[in-house]
Amino acid sequence: MSLSASALPLRTIGADGLLLRPLTEADEPAVAEALRDADILRWAAGRSVTGAAPRDRARAWLTPRLSCWESGAAVFAVADPAGDTLLGSIGIREINRLPDQAVVTYWVTPAARGRHLAARALDTAARWAFAPAADGGLGLHRLTLDHAVLNTGSCRVAAGAGFRLEGTMRDHYIDTGGTRHDFHLHARLAGDTREDGGPAPAAAP
Repeated sequence: MSLSASALPLRTIGADGLLLRPLTEADEPAVAEALRDADILRWAAGRSVTGAAPRDRARAWLTPRLSCWESGAAVFAVADPAGDTLLGSIGIREINRLPDQAVVTYWVTPAARGRHLAARALDTAARWAFAPAADGGLGLHRLTLDHAVLNTGSCRVAAGAGFRLEGTMRDHYIDTGGTRHDFHLHARLAGDTREDGGPAPAAAP
């Protein structure tokens, strides 16, 4: 049984050399730095953020994600366990809008790229989402994500985390310059695994 789309308890997950934790006010400077990256702004920030003045973008992005757990979405900071440095973010939203399903979003900072960190974080979040509610997970069956066909790096991340390509959504997204882009749709089921397998990560309250 999966959790309903009501308030979620805050969770911190440690696995695969990463720490996934709820975002905090203290993350704003690191978020501001991340939002200076053109790819994050283009593909992952959202119109409310890209439409804000540069000095206000971090606050516009962070504010709804600080309270999202109360409305049934889970957004994690991806951090280095040693220094708690913000390396990226993983979001799980639209939980049970379709029964036992949710949508995943992610980005990592430029400095964190090239280390398979995004795929590891995405896999960790997916394993938590699939874990039974009785074990601290969400009890979901299917997770989906999408990305621009042009964003080949995101496609590698999705595949590396066990999200299979299911098709192409034509003219699915309009970027900040008004250009329409085809998007790939990927999905992972609870029974799917990465090649290396491994147990689901433990969730700490």
